[in-house]
Amino acid sequence: MLVFAKIKSVQQKIKSLKKGTSIGFVPTMGALHKGHLSLIERAKKENDIVVVSIFVNPTQFDKQEDLINYPKSIDADLSLLKSVYCDIVFAPSSKEVYADDVKSENFNFDGLEFKMEGKFRDGHFNGVGTIVKRLFEIVKPNKAYFGEKDFQQLQIIRNMVKNHNVPVKIVPCEIYRENDGLAMSSRNARLTEDHRKVAPFIYKTLKLAKLKFGIENALNVVHWVENELKKQPLLELEYFEIAEEETLQTIKNKNSKQKYRAFIAVFAGKIRLIDNISL
Repeated sequence: MLVFAKIKSVQQKIKSLKKGTSIGFVPTMGALHKGHLSLIERAKKENDIVVVSIFVNPTQFDKQEDLINYPKSIDADLSLLKSVYCDIVFAPSSKEVYADDVKSENFNFDGLEFKMEGKFRDGHFNGVGTIVKRLFEIVKPNKAYFGEKDFQQLQIIRNMVKNHNVPVKIVPCEIYRENDGLAMSSRNARLTEDHRKVAPFIYKTLKLAKLKFGIENALNVVHWVENELKKQPLLELEYFEIAEEETLQTIKNKNSKQKYRAFIAVFAGKIRLIDNISL
């Protein structure tokens, strides 16, 4: 496994690869877990070479506190990547990526950026678009792999790739869950013991909401979820929405030709957890 911190070095290595070598790319912010490894393992199956980036991107944090508290564990991350036979790791500094101009580009994501997460995290998706586009330009992968836990982010990256004619195929990967159903996240390690015990209630509620969506109207399902979360004193609902998968438009009337997904954001103490489920 080769590790690079400089753009020029990683680009030279990638350029030296045999012509026709397919490159799978998994961008991460480190603090790796089994969910990340599942993306890498899939990329390994579908490509000749797998590149993983580790970069805590400052421009996608709307709160400085979250950037400061984001877990950083580069030695453990590199050990995990070695265990799944990752080929190349790109772990640059902020200065290497942004030079002295740490700011986001302004993107038009055709309105996707104003839904759900966009309502609560100002400028977040401009930061995501900026770093993903930059990493694609550096690595030039054939395929890039993203987990569906951040489904809105996935759709925004698809939109950015389409609108900016970026020659990479975006591969969505199923949410990787703990044994009790909690969506795997780097934030889970920061939960208190009590909050960790109650956190699986989020996915349990999503599964029941999916069943209800088959027999009830969407508004009833939304109200039911809101009431269920009120019964959990250790969890605070930020939002629950049912939306069309492609446009992320909030559902008005069910249409059998549309694909829908339920999205949720919940605070467990100070830790914000998100999840979603296909309906």
